[in-house]
Amino acid sequence: MPNITVIIDNHKDWNAYYPSKDVVLIDDYLAAQDVIERGSMIINLCRNYKYLSHGYYCSLLAESRRQKVIPSIRTINDLSKKPLYAENLETLNEALNRTTRKQELGEMARIKIRFFFGQSEHELLQEFGRQVFEAFPCPILEVEFLKNQVWAVVSIRPVGLNELEEREEDQFANAIDLFSKKIWRKPKGPKKFRYDMAILVNPDEALPPSNKGALKNFVSVGKELGVNVELIGRRDLAKLAEYDALFIRETTATNDHTYQFAKKAESEHMVVIDDPDSILRCTNKVFLANLLSSRKIATPRTAVLSRHHRKQVIEQCKPLGFPIVLKIPDGSFSRGIVKIETEQELEKEANNFFKNSALILAQEYCYTDYDWRVGILNGKALYACQYFMSKGHWQIYNHKNNGKVQAGNSATVPIHAVPKDVIKTALDAANLIGNGLYGVDLKKTAEKTIVIEVNDNPNIDAGVEDAVMGEELYIRIMSEFIRRMENKRLGLAS
Repeated sequence: MPNITVIIDNHKDWNAYYPSKDVVLIDDYLAAQDVIERGSMIINLCRNYKYLSHGYYCSLLAESRRQKVIPSIRTINDLSKKPLYAENLETLNEALNRTTRKQELGEMARIKIRFFFGQSEHELLQEFGRQVFEAFPCPILEVEFLKNQVWAVVSIRPVGLNELEEREEDQFANAIDLFSKKIWRKPKGPKKFRYDMAILVNPDEALPPSNKGALKNFVSVGKELGVNVELIGRRDLAKLAEYDALFIRETTATNDHTYQFAKKAESEHMVVIDDPDSILRCTNKVFLANLLSSRKIATPRTAVLSRHHRKQVIEQCKPLGFPIVLKIPDGSFSRGIVKIETEQELEKEANNFFKNSALILAQEYCYTDYDWRVGILNGKALYACQYFMSKGHWQIYNHKNNGKVQAGNSATVPIHAVPKDVIKTALDAANLIGNGLYGVDLKKTAEKTIVIEVNDNPNIDAGVEDAVMGEELYIRIMSEFIRRMENKRLGLAS
């Protein structure tokens, strides 16, 4: 974690707190360009952040000096005018009313509450405060609420230290202490690691892209290579800027926090895998099918079905023959996929799928004993596996009615032993997405090799994908992160 420096306008603003050499006046900070090292965390507590004010220049220069700063110039700009932050209000209001549904926020119809690093004296608003801080990472925010049948956020504004009352000074002290106790600690010795990297995980995920053994390997290999690797969760968005890189090891989706983390990392100029564009391109099977088809990449024969033309579904699927495979656009791990044997089944299942998606996908059924998965990193084949169908089932994962999941066996194959057309087709498909880490799923028959899908978040599990390469697999991935972080530091393209 980087060293932390607090910037203030006037010594009087810090009178209520312990003195520290890590508290610096804005004039000294602006004048001394090389005193605070690159990569340090700057907490900008200037009295205001108006355009071209001291507070504005503090964050502007911190970013130009490649220091991590809260609030960032982007946050300052977003909070400067309501139209700029209004797009976040719908989500915040939903969170607000989930928490106030059973308990009243206050007796008055209009109230103002201050949040310190997302913390508030109102126990009811702890989750709301966290979301406000994630949306607008700013040390002190005053949020105005209005009750008109339901509560809604009227305004959000930054607050300076000089505006705090005595009881609020205690709240601020506790909040900044929680945010990082390093401000009062003695400085540590020389930094052991060149870079800090976060791995986003969900300990409760039933089918995570990396098991505990793999995560442990990423951490240990990272340390050997000079990278401090820490596991973080969905509640850690606010501290993401403390790191130089983000590796998402949680199943991604465009409508949840994983995409938000990727976007945040990108906006902070961090190295991030999976990047937002890769998530967008890979998680929607309709987009992927059209992309592959337009570039003449071999895929199963496919029909895109529309809710507006549900009466034509059977006619559209006739060229595919039966059985066919019906898919929702954003399914993963064999979920949201059904095999259709008859026209009656097709009509029924299509109508069920249309309840959740305007478009769905129908593909010809092509059975093989196993699917190939080629892992690709930065345009080069990294590993290859054969994933066998679950016993007595037509998919790799069998999601049973009792909630249990049965997976088929797997075999890891050296890259040189994989059929050349499988590798070439996988590379052709992955290169359409980007230069990140991808897993391309393919089926090979006597007649053809076809791409089933491209995954932006492929499995890296200890005992499976690393069965051939062992530790070298983790070294290759971590080395690519280091190469990209070095390029970022030097201002070079990845």
